[in-house]
Amino acid sequence: MPFDRSQPYNDLPLLPPAFELETKAVLKQAIVANRVLANLRGLAAKIPNQGVLINSIFLQEARLSSEIENIVTTNDELYRAAADADGKTDAHTKEVLRYREALYFGFQALKDRPLTTNLFIELVQLIKQAQIGIRAIPGTALKNDVGAVVYTPPAGESVIRDKLANLEQFIHAEDDIDPLIKMAVMHYQFEAIHPFPDGNGRTGRILNLLYLVEKQLLDIPVLFLSRYIISNKAGYYEGLRRVTEEQDWESWVLFMLRAVEVTAQQTFDQVTRILDLMEAVRTRVQIEAEGIYSKDLIEVIFHQPYTKIQFLVEAGIAKRQTASRYLQVLVELGVLREQQVGREKYYINEALFKELTY
Repeated sequence: MPFDRSQPYNDLPLLPPAFELETKAVLKQAIVANRVLANLRGLAAKIPNQGVLINSIFLQEARLSSEIENIVTTNDELYRAAADADGKTDAHTKEVLRYREALYFGFQALKDRPLTTNLFIELVQLIKQAQIGIRAIPGTALKNDVGAVVYTPPAGESVIRDKLANLEQFIHAEDDIDPLIKMAVMHYQFEAIHPFPDGNGRTGRILNLLYLVEKQLLDIPVLFLSRYIISNKAGYYEGLRRVTEEQDWESWVLFMLRAVEVTAQQTFDQVTRILDLMEAVRTRVQIEAEGIYSKDLIEVIFHQPYTKIQFLVEAGIAKRQTASRYLQVLVELGVLREQQVGREKYYINEALFKELTY
């Protein structure tokens, strides 16, 4: 029988796929993607304070992943909100920040436990700030921009849980499949199961990064996979469709491997530029303002683009009055730009901001 997009896909095949995954073309692309990813991992490991990458790059991945779901915020609003603890910002920005929170939560959780259905649920609950669980109510259907049904995921909580249990087994199976190929398969299967009423796309993209960490292909989840998906959105959804309707695994796996290769190289280049920028600022401050220089000060102003006086205080660099003076010196040097927004004063690292939003 031909595939019926309007009927729940309860016959979604279990993993591993009954098709050749490691074709000649796939293995060739996997070698390239693994090499570039290893270069990124090695570079990130050289950073003394990895919080610099975690805070800044996490946020960009969060923004781009949310943008795929038409949740859009500006970079200015996002980084300003990230610097504030009061949560006073618009709904879209809050949702992007929750994505970062979920990504960081998952990253920390991997230190104690593996990827499981329970962790998937915790992630989506953080993203949506709601007690979301496995879909129990039928009627879910995915539609295109003109309202036509393009896919109906499996229905029935027990069916969905059985398929998630199989996905867990596949993720943790001791086999010889290249981990990057498994990531591609895992991502398709999670999106096809579509286990939650909302937040599936963002949860699935977080799982990609967490899987790379779990398999020790990255030490921290710094990879802009969402950037590639946005740039190749039609190809992404077409690839998912072709697996579902034609069992075309090769094209899909190749798409995801190229995504890893391209984004790993982009992220490598960006991290390199950020490190060079940090070193240039460190050298300049040490020469031109030796009295305020410290390694910790440089790290704080590169922790994220928007800095506040209290950040220096909380880092133990100086008390409030002295911290204010330090930041003013950096403004005078042109390292930072001062901006007053309401009652709040921010010190913006414009070079870092430009680099992150490039």
